[in-house]
Amino acid sequence: MRVVYSVEEVEIPKGVNVSIEKTGPFDYVVKVKGPLGELVKEFRNTPVVMNVQDGKILLEVFNVRKKEYAILGTYKGILKNMFLGVTKGWRYKLKIIYTHFPVLAKVQGSQLVIENFLGRKSKITLDIPKGVKVEVKGKEDIVVEGIDRELVGTFASSIQAATELHGDERPSPHGREGTLGVVDGIYVVGVEHIKA
Repeated sequence: MRVVYSVEEVEIPKGVNVSIEKTGPFDYVVKVKGPLGELVKEFRNTPVVMNVQDGKILLEVFNVRKKEYAILGTYKGILKNMFLGVTKGWRYKLKIIYTHFPVLAKVQGSQLVIENFLGRKSKITLDIPKGVKVEVKGKEDIVVEGIDRELVGTFASSIQAATELHGDERPSPHGREGTLGVVDGIYVVGVEHIKA
């Protein structure tokens, strides 16, 4: 069943400036500026009309079906994450787990280098994106920070994916006699804000 018109409101927090520029018939560029920095997102080929009005962002859609409702919810979530990013920031915590070969992670310039994973001589090298800060704390903790949740979260998950074992590469995936098998890797263990 179609609904003729639906609108969602996203309140703009204090200390945050928002500008929305229409770049095409169905394209928008949203700029959000706050105490921690500025984020810019492009929304292309969107059925949603975006406007700033009375300290709120109005998201309007016409001839609404399930797909349009889903897009409205997604956009609302993206905008809220942008507001949280420029006011509180995002921090992903990762834990290095190893059972025999100690894994060494370090930041070299604009790269994260992982050495001695499962005793291998080859290094795993990941380019750190601009706007993301990576810190290795002690021997077991990696902290990834930034204001863009999508960027920070994607990089944190790429660290985890770089040390995942698949197929024949994973010896004894289910373990022997009830054990866990190979658990070595780097895992995301928590997400929090930089500022409380």
